[in-house]
Amino acid sequence: MEQELAYSFHLGSDKNKSKLAKKVSKGNVSGTTSFSNNAIQNAKDLSKVNNHNLRDYDNQRELITIIYGTNDIVEDVKQVYLDEFEQARIEYNSKTRTDRQIKDYFQKVCNSQNDIACEIIIEFGDMDFWQDKDSEYRYKMTDVYNEQIQDLNKILPSFKVANATIHYDETSPHMHVVGVPVIDNCKKGMKKQVGKSKVFTKESLTAIQDKMRNACIKSYNKFYGVDSRLKAKQKGRNQDINVKEMDNYREMKKKLEK
Repeated sequence: MEQELAYSFHLGSDKNKSKLAKKVSKGNVSGTTSFSNNAIQNAKDLSKVNNHNLRDYDNQRELITIIYGTNDIVEDVKQVYLDEFEQARIEYNSKTRTDRQIKDYFQKVCNSQNDIACEIIIEFGDMDFWQDKDSEYRYKMTDVYNEQIQDLNKILPSFKVANATIHYDETSPHMHVVGVPVIDNCKKGMKKQVGKSKVFTKESLTAIQDKMRNACIKSYNKFYGVDSRLKAKQKGRNQDINVKEMDNYREMKKKLEK
């Protein structure tokens, strides 16, 4: 019998700063922390992401698999800043008076109101699907998520991946991807800058999600030797949104309780 599997692609949002949203994240029906308050707006936020994603607070690192980057997400993001923006910073400073020059672009963005990086959580399969799967079956998802990173690089080259980590210590194996959205040919300031709102629009996010969904089921079928298909997209499943905006949240909650 052909299986139908769920797929979710969550982009971190500052909408999740409310106390209610944080409460929902702890009891997320998928069994993961995908609805956490994962906007990354400064170095402190980035350190929290590092601690959570790499499980720096416990002794279960054997259940964490890093497939891109290092065991220091803060340094990974800083390296992306050097690789992507250093030349633009030097060029900008050469044309700007001393008191307006940028000494450290990473620090400058940290002190602004903009996100310094973005976090994407990708989850394939839900709690019901994974609950009876053994370790060998679960860890084969490393191959699938490796290809998801390759696909993301092709689909969205303006999003520079800094770190990708798979969590096998929760109900569903899922991947946290931290990266920097880059925009070029800027008219004001540096020619190259961070630009989450321009890289991730409502329209572009929908297109990205659709392409990533299709790529994931192909990878899964290839590595697992099956012929499964995806469940239809549900409203609110593929982006981080406030619980108040989830039309079917109460209905989902009631079904889960039953």
